[in-house]
Amino acid sequence: MDKGNFMETNLVIEGFKFMGLGMGTVFLFLVVMIFSMNIMSKVLHMFFPEPEVNAAPSTTSSAAPQDNKKVIAAITAAIKHHREG
Repeated sequence: MDKGNFMETNLVIEGFKFMGLGMGTVFLFLVVMIFSMNIMSKVLHMFFPEPEVNAAPSTTSSAAPQDNKKVIAAITAAIKHHREG
């Protein structure tokens, strides 16, 4: 085996070692980060629980078509103003 060929093989092996070390470090960091974020989420939910939302029936069913007309009028006015410059 030629010494130059051995050195190139050795460098490739060293490259793979560094690649594995780097990828392992990033993977471990991400695992630690996910666990710490889950713990922080649980702690925050203990001190600040989400408020309960009551599912009350909507009584503004007749106001919806009027709101749509207002929205359509506003969009039409904006398009007209844009085209006129």
